[in-house]
Amino acid sequence: MKTIPKLWVFGFVEFLVFGLMLFVPAGTFKYWQAWVFLVVVAISAWTPTIYLLRTNPVALEARMRGGPTAETRLAQKLVIGGLYLSLAAMVVVSALDHRFGWSPVPAAICLVGDVLVAAGLGVVAVVIIHNSYAAATVRVAEGQQVVSTGLYGMVRHPMYTGNVIMMIGIPLALGSYWGLVFVAPGVIVLIARIRDEERLLQKELDGYREYTQKVRYRLVPSMW
Repeated sequence: MKTIPKLWVFGFVEFLVFGLMLFVPAGTFKYWQAWVFLVVVAISAWTPTIYLLRTNPVALEARMRGGPTAETRLAQKLVIGGLYLSLAAMVVVSALDHRFGWSPVPAAICLVGDVLVAAGLGVVAVVIIHNSYAAATVRVAEGQQVVSTGLYGMVRHPMYTGNVIMMIGIPLALGSYWGLVFVAPGVIVLIARIRDEERLLQKELDGYREYTQKVRYRLVPSMW
């Protein structure tokens, strides 16, 4: 399937899945937080997608080949499966929270959550634009080189930093404090992915071991 039709199909399926996970457990379409969230995700995801389609379609293709089935090693299949489950649980529980009113969240906090979601997706987009080897799967491509500038000069895995920011923002954007419970397992899964990925990179990517000596922090500056 060519890139543009594939993008349309991918976008439609993604919107449909998110919609089902939000409005079915919420039991209503009168859920303004969900509608705003969907708009924020659509704009934040599709703007860099269109940019990459025009400037670097190869990097875009690499990002589209993601998910547990795309991973070549069992450890990463399990990790990505766990991450997807955490995100799905986060969304569904947040929608159930809206339905039953477990933890009413002020509108201002919901909007802060939307900003965090946009910021997290923005960080991911910057990483992909800056590093064309930033694929959705853990692998070392032919001719790949270590990138150590920009966000990679602050942390070794800025894409995952963006993911964490986004995960914190999702429940807040959807008006739920209970959804934040699933941030912790999501971060734990990302840490497991990072540790496994770094073992691979140190073994197969020239210069990566030296890079780890230069940039000490993996996910959060001055912390880890």
